[in-house]
Amino acid sequence: MRAVIQRVSQASVAIDGNIKSSIEWGFLILLGVCEEDTSEDVDWLVRKIANLRVFDDENHVMNRSVLDIGGSCLVVSQFTLFASYKKGNRPSWLRAGSHEHSIPLYEEFCSKLSEAIGKPVGTGEFGADMKVSLLNDGPVTICMDTKNKE
Repeated sequence: MRAVIQRVSQASVAIDGNIKSSIEWGFLILLGVCEEDTSEDVDWLVRKIANLRVFDDENHVMNRSVLDIGGSCLVVSQFTLFASYKKGNRPSWLRAGSHEHSIPLYEEFCSKLSEAIGKPVGTGEFGADMKVSLLNDGPVTICMDTKNKE
């Protein structure tokens, strides 16, 4: 499971010109699932993201988590995070999980993240053509891969 976590002052996702979800202060999370991912990957990633200390404290030091600031999260599925670009110029998506495998894990991730932060998580729509807007704060962008935990 791969995630790109962006600290934002606002973010939204639109489908067919209509806003599906929007948040103010918190994280926009682009989430990719591969066939090898399991609920164990979901649990690890939720724990890391909920406790990731990248928000400023009173001394302007990145020392607070999204939990500490009462922030929100918007999670958008992104199979392209598993693009293989080693051969040629057209990416291959062979490592991306199938819909049958990925949708339940995406939904589990959103549900568990919502529990962890104590509020609903905004979402996109799996497989839809989405337009994502954000105001990256910092900028702060962190990439995580559950297969590279060390």
